[in-house]
Amino acid sequence: TGKHGHAKCHFVAIDIFTAKKLEDIVPSSHNCDVPHVNRIDYQLIDISEDGFVSLLTDSGGTKDDLKLPTDDNLSALMKSGFEEGKDVVVSVMSSMGEEQICAVKEVGGGK
Repeated sequence: TGKHGHAKCHFVAIDIFTAKKLEDIVPSSHNCDVPHVNRIDYQLIDISEDGFVSLLTDSGGTKDDLKLPTDDNLSALMKSGFEEGKDVVVSVMSSMGEEQICAVKEVGGGK
């Protein structure tokens, strides 16, 4: 409860893109928006010189608007798997108009 006895809600959240901790305290009578988070897997088909990646969609098209992740471990895993000719699958998390590669896995033995 707040200073004058009104019920409050204390929200603590972790930003899925930056890993920053966020806190907010609001009256319990207020509405709040909840973001929808989607996670989609794509196959990596190319890494360009400028750090952008080409991904293969389920429908057979390409997605070319994402950069390599800022996480050095994920970037290194993507680059090494791609250079070794392995099939690399990346997970892309999207919410509130933002998208980011959040996970990488190698599948199959490669070419």
